[in-house]
Amino acid sequence: MIRLRKRTCIAFALIIFIFCSILMGLKSLRPEGTEFGNPFGLGLGILPELQKVNAFNKNSGIKMNIQDLTKKHVDGILSPNPVGSDVELPAPNYDFHVFYYTWYGNPQFDGKYIHWNHDLLKHWDAKIANNYPTGKHNPPEDIGSNFYPELGLYSSRDPSVLAAHMKQMRSAAIGVLSLSWYPPEMSDDSGAPADNLVPTLLDTAHKYGLKVTFHIEPYRNRDDRSLHNDVIYIIDKYGDHPAFYRHKTRTGRSLPMFYIYDSYITPSDSWSKLLTASGSHSIRNTKYDGIFVALLVEEKHKFSIQNGGFDGIYTYFATNGFTYGSSHQHWQSLKDFCDSNNMIFIPSVGPGYIDTSIRPWNFKNTRNRINGKYYETALNAALMVRPSIISITSFNEWHEGTQIETAVPKKTAQMKYEDYLPHKPNVYLEITRKWSEKLMKENNDLFNS
Repeated sequence: MIRLRKRTCIAFALIIFIFCSILMGLKSLRPEGTEFGNPFGLGLGILPELQKVNAFNKNSGIKMNIQDLTKKHVDGILSPNPVGSDVELPAPNYDFHVFYYTWYGNPQFDGKYIHWNHDLLKHWDAKIANNYPTGKHNPPEDIGSNFYPELGLYSSRDPSVLAAHMKQMRSAAIGVLSLSWYPPEMSDDSGAPADNLVPTLLDTAHKYGLKVTFHIEPYRNRDDRSLHNDVIYIIDKYGDHPAFYRHKTRTGRSLPMFYIYDSYITPSDSWSKLLTASGSHSIRNTKYDGIFVALLVEEKHKFSIQNGGFDGIYTYFATNGFTYGSSHQHWQSLKDFCDSNNMIFIPSVGPGYIDTSIRPWNFKNTRNRINGKYYETALNAALMVRPSIISITSFNEWHEGTQIETAVPKKTAQMKYEDYLPHKPNVYLEITRKWSEKLMKENNDLFNS
C-alpha cells in the first residue's frame, strides 16, 4: 500500500512538471510587441548591439512603405540612407524629436574650449553656496560634465562631428533634431554665437534624411515682438531648405514648428498679440504662421499657454517628479487638456539627469540611469498617452547628463566619469531606436485605421 502511494505521488509530480514545462514554453511564445510591455522589462537582452550582432545588417527595424511614412509629413526622405553610404540605417521617425546643442568648441576649431570649461554655478542661498567649490572646469581632463563623450571634446564647428551626430541620430531612428537657437550675434552666457552654423547643419541633416526645427532660447529681452522678428528671419533664411521641418496639421496645412523654451517668462497677453488671429501683430494665416509649442513647468501654465495662443505643450525636463510637467503621472491629464483645446501634447523623455559637475549642490535632482531602466520607463509612460510626437532631452546636453550621444569610461587623477557600462557606448541610441519604431507603428496604425 505504501509502495502504491509512493508510485502515485511520483506519477503525480511528473504530470505537474510536464504541465509547468508546457506553460513555460507557451509563455515564451508570447509576442514581444504585446501592448508596451513591462516598463522594467527592458528587452536589453534582445537589443542587437548588446547581442554583439551587427544591428544595421541583422535588424534595421520595422519595414514601412515610404509612401505611408510621408502621408503625415510634407517631405519624405529621398533615399533611406545617406548618399554614398553602404550602411543600412533604420527609417527616420519624424515624430521623434531630439533636443540638440551646437555650443561646444575646442582650440583646434575655435581657438579655445567653449562650454567644456563650464563654470561651477553658485547656489542662490549664500549659506549653501559657501559649502561648494566655484570657478571653471579645466579641459581636457576636467570638463563640465559627469560623463565623457566618445568623440572627445569636440567642436560643433567640426563638419566631421556634425556628420557623426547625424549618423547617430539616424541609427536611433530619430527624424527631427530641435536645434537650440539664439538670434545672430547672440549666445548663452557660456557660449559663442552659432547661427552661422545653421546652413552647414541643414545640409548635413539633409544628407542623412533628417529634419531640423528650432528650439528658441530665452535670450535677453526676448518677447512677442522679438520672436516675431525671429520667425521671419528663420523662415526667410532657412525655410526653403529641404531639411527644414514642417508638420502637417489636422487641417492639412504644412507649418514649421518652433519650441519656445521658458515661454512662461513672457505674460500670456503679450504672446496673444503674436499668436492669436486678432493680435495686434499676429502671424496667424500669414506666410510666417507656424506651430508654436510652449514649455509647461507648473500646472497653471496650461491656462496661460492656451490664452497666449500657443499650439501645443512640451515638458523638456528629463527629471520625473522635478516639475509638474516632467512628472509622468500628469501626462495623461495634460494630453486630455490639449486634446480638448485643439492643442498638441509633446512629452519629453530622457535617459537620466545629473548636473553636479556644474551645480555641485544639486544632487537631489539626480536621476540615475539604472542601466537604461529610467529611460525605458519614461518612454513607456510617454507612449501610454498616445502622443503624436515625443521629444527627447537630449542628444548632447552634456552638462545636465541627459545625453543619448555615445559616451565612454574615463578616469583621471581628479575624478572618475560616469559611463554606460556594462553596455556599449551606443546603448541609448539602441533603446531610442526600439521605442521610435514602436511609436512609428502605433501612429501608422492609427493613421490607417
